[in-house]
Amino acid sequence: MKALKHKYHQIAVLGAGESGCGAAILAKKQGMEVFVSDAGKITEKFKQFLLENNIPHEELQHTEKRILQVDLIIKSPGIPEEAGVIQKIRKAGINLVSEIEFASWFTNAFLIAVTGSNGKTTTTALLGHIMRNAGLDVCVAGNIGRSFAAALAESDHTYFVLEISSFQLDDIVDFNPDIAVLLNITRNHLDRYQNSFEAYTASKMRIIKNQTTENCLIFNADDALIQSELVKHPAQAKLFPISIEKEIKTQGAFASNNLINIHVNQTNFNMTIEQLALQGKHNTYNSMAAGVTSKLLQIRSESLKQSMSDFQNIAHRIEYVANVHGISYFNDSKATTVNATWFALESMTKPVIWIAGGIDKGNDYTALLPLVRDKVRALVCLGRDNQKLIETFAPIIEQIAEAENARQAVTIASILAQKGDVVLLSPTCSSFDLFENYEDRGNQFKDAVNAL
Repeated sequence: MKALKHKYHQIAVLGAGESGCGAAILAKKQGMEVFVSDAGKITEKFKQFLLENNIPHEELQHTEKRILQVDLIIKSPGIPEEAGVIQKIRKAGINLVSEIEFASWFTNAFLIAVTGSNGKTTTTALLGHIMRNAGLDVCVAGNIGRSFAAALAESDHTYFVLEISSFQLDDIVDFNPDIAVLLNITRNHLDRYQNSFEAYTASKMRIIKNQTTENCLIFNADDALIQSELVKHPAQAKLFPISIEKEIKTQGAFASNNLINIHVNQTNFNMTIEQLALQGKHNTYNSMAAGVTSKLLQIRSESLKQSMSDFQNIAHRIEYVANVHGISYFNDSKATTVNATWFALESMTKPVIWIAGGIDKGNDYTALLPLVRDKVRALVCLGRDNQKLIETFAPIIEQIAEAENARQAVTIASILAQKGDVVLLSPTCSSFDLFENYEDRGNQFKDAVNAL
């Protein structure tokens, strides 16, 4: 247990979602006075949680007088640095940390943190699956499912596997994963970082900020940006590169001759790419990252091979839904970036009827043009404003239609599709114009497919 936990008595938590409520209940269980403040409306689920646990809270405002008198402020990842209340907190000199930083003070668990612009949810879930099957006491949390703080408030564990976003890394101080996994860095969330790719990159690289020679860093050696950042800011941790483009002669993993090869601590492990449950180049990286982590944890090869081959992918990420009249339907609603959709299209081996659209986050769709030209037969736009999508792809896609809801999109796609085609929902955009969130969008898509 970290000594820091005794330093603070009065805590304010900004944001009353999964992260904020998790931090609040953990703080309360540690005997601290907690106040939760949300500038928006608190959802019924979390309002009920706060009431049941007698945690004082407010919504639709930030009462600055009350917030600025505490010892410590915990900021939910969704709140940007430019928010007025954050600027006043900075000016007042009150300590402010992220929820993952706060939670890390109250456990001596072995921490594995996974970040990257794409693939982090899949890698985190796969790693949890491998470790559970190996009989380890592991909890999967962070940006996937329950927050780190909420999971820890319920019970401590020997291991935590945490999916970590750039927003969560922005306000760490001492957070130090025993194993950090850095999958890739591509243009994403630039609206949050003043349209600065450098600022976003710096945020991702914070995962290695506090690592020492006792820790390990698994990273994508094919990502030129990660490589250049590691030259500029050398990691203190032991390095384990992964690659599908070149042989790794040190410790790490690489793909060659249809095999993934893992070399860690004088042990070698390999299996064919066809045996992996997760297919596609992007998933080869994810599997290798999870495999290297597993061998660092000394998980037996037989157990690792079994888990890597029988893993069921997470919902809403290139999730197979059904085959109806010879047409396969895939739900990739979690793909809210151009890069995520690139990976989804790259993994498709049959002609695609592509359903895309939503709230554009400043997307540059040109990176998709070669794949779309090769693989996409028709585009169904599912969003309130589809102009940018249509303008970009009209020159190379003959059939483009618009839909106002998931059921209509699926019906149109099923009419445009031919036997043997794939209908792929991979939006590249946020979902909040027509849906509650990406899960709602994916679930409505699946319901519409199952109703065909």
